[in-house]
Amino acid sequence: MNTPFELPDYLPLSYLNQLRYCPRRFWLMYCQSEMEINAPVLEGQFRHQRAHQPGVTWDEQGRQVRSVQVWSDRLRLNGVADFIEERDGRLIPLEHKRGRMGQWLNDQVQLCAQALCLEERLGIPVLEGELFYWGNRRRERVRFDDSLRAETEATVHQAFDLLAAVRRPQPIDHPAKCRDCSLEPICLPRETLLLLREESLDR
Repeated sequence: MNTPFELPDYLPLSYLNQLRYCPRRFWLMYCQSEMEINAPVLEGQFRHQRAHQPGVTWDEQGRQVRSVQVWSDRLRLNGVADFIEERDGRLIPLEHKRGRMGQWLNDQVQLCAQALCLEERLGIPVLEGELFYWGNRRRERVRFDDSLRAETEATVHQAFDLLAAVRRPQPIDHPAKCRDCSLEPICLPRETLLLLREESLDR
């Protein structure tokens, strides 16, 4: 049985990444505080240690600010951007990620949410950002076009709708995603889906 709780005033924007990957993962992590520390998760935490140390550095391209607090009153989001780079008067959010760029939009949505926060606070357009993947040590450019902005705002609304419904989502039927998810042993997607199918046949 689900226990009602108050909706948050602000949602940590990093949870948009979890929601885009899997609504059930989002629920388990945010509502039930579930977290499984495996090797990939530990590696990601280690990689982020430097990014989470506030500071400013300069190079030939401009200024880079680490661990920047961002928020949006309109979207009710807050969080921390790994890096914000200033180049020729442009702001470029940069997020570090483990592995390589996948085919899902979860990383792009998280980055775009940072850009929307920056635009609201500073009143200037943020047109693109970058994702740095440790798996291949490459930066991938992300353009914040109308489509990605709409996807990001829709994800924010979905997050608050899920929390308001106070109902844990069913597992997704996506073996590839589940295989790479650290919460698979807690979620038990295959077993849960099998039980749900058996219950449906018994009706």
